Amino acid sequence: MSSPSARRRQRSTRLTVAVALLTISAATVVAAVVSGSLPMVTVAAVLAVVLGGAATKITHSELLTSRRDAARDRAAQARAYKLIEAERVAENQAFARAMTERINARQQMVDDLQEELASSQRRVAEQTLKMSAEARRADQAEQHLAVATEQVDAAEERAAEAIVRVAELEQEIDVLKAELDAWTAMVEAERRQHA
Repeated sequence: MSSPSARRRQRSTRLTVAVALLTISAATVVAAVVSGSLPMVTVAAVLAVVLGGAATKITHSELLTSRRDAARDRAAQARAYKLIEAERVAENQAFARAMTERINARQQMVDDLQEELASSQRRVAEQTLKMSAEARRADQAEQHLAVATEQVDAAEERAAEAIVRVAELEQEIDVLKAELDAWTAMVEAERRQHA
């Protein structure tokens, strides 16, 4: 913004002429009064009125010109402010659009991340279900293995008992064969004795 002294206008030539006219009329009146001559005072008075009127007219026209110039300056300044305001509005709109785009982009990123998170959670849930199913199958397999191991142990125990029983039966058979052989030999011997 310009300083007040730079904005001050120079005194125009017309105002200088008006001041000079008033000074001349004042000097003429003073000279006429000092001279004491009535016709001279009358001429000085008429001259003073005419010069005063001319000075007033010059001052009035200068005032009108000054007001027109000021109005023209204010209109130019208003146009400049209007352009500045239009630029500011355009910048604000561009900023608002840019921020809206950034917000929309961030919101899209958030939506994408939420979708990806939901997808990951679904995959984790599926994997957890699969792991639970596998764990159940493993538990069932372990239970079947335990049952099978018990059955194998029981079968081995029965086989061992059967082997022991077979050995006992073989011994009994050997004893019975020996008794049978002994009885047969005794019956043969008795038959030979009776015969």
